[in-house]
Amino acid sequence: MNDVLMFHITSGSYRVLDIDYAYQALTLDDPHMSTCESIVLGGKGNGFAIEHWRAPYLNPAADNVFMLLGCSAQSPLFQGFPSKHLPCRNVSGMGCEEYYWCSAWGVFGPKKLGSGTGPPECCAVPFEAIKAINLTRLECEGYSSAYSLAPLREIGPGGWSYGIRVRYSVQGNEFCRACEATGGACGYGSDGVRELCLCGSSNSTSNCDSVKSSSSKVGRSLANTLAGILGCIVTWRKMHQT
Repeated sequence: MNDVLMFHITSGSYRVLDIDYAYQALTLDDPHMSTCESIVLGGKGNGFAIEHWRAPYLNPAADNVFMLLGCSAQSPLFQGFPSKHLPCRNVSGMGCEEYYWCSAWGVFGPKKLGSGTGPPECCAVPFEAIKAINLTRLECEGYSSAYSLAPLREIGPGGWSYGIRVRYSVQGNEFCRACEATGGACGYGSDGVRELCLCGSSNSTSNCDSVKSSSSKVGRSLANTLAGILGCIVTWRKMHQT
């Protein structure tokens, strides 16, 4: 769509910022996700939730932190936890205590953990702790997501990488192995089901060698056709010259 690669799952559509083939990771962007420069509330964000059948090979990275914002006291996030044992915690050195320093929070700042009887304005959790970032079900107004690319550690929330870092796995997929072995990249057709091998400007239903072979055959066929046409022209001219 408009030369932008989109990723579609049950929780919504995300813009793909980066595909890291070496580490088998995607970096996704939700336009209604809060960052250090902008706090987006009103439950507009997609959050992140995937279908059960995708879970074995597609999940947010372990070093990705989700910071849930403006959650109600009745949120399932806080049920069963005494106030001093909330599930909120840092993930890979990133958490709400640092996030509160962002300029987007304004002059007065938010209500922090333990600063009153109600829940904090921000609660940082790893995806594995709650399995789905569903703002409606969690009764939260918004969220932010940041990830760490170890061993690099940015100091302060202004230097964090904002987005959703998702790890994927293609283990046991013989189609992908054959595709990648011939210089291609695994993908899917417009139906989201049919596997395709992406080979530069062409796609294949097997591997990139078949594309090269097909191109070679087409080239030879075209050359033979042109040679035949030229031969006919030469013969015709000789006949008319005599």
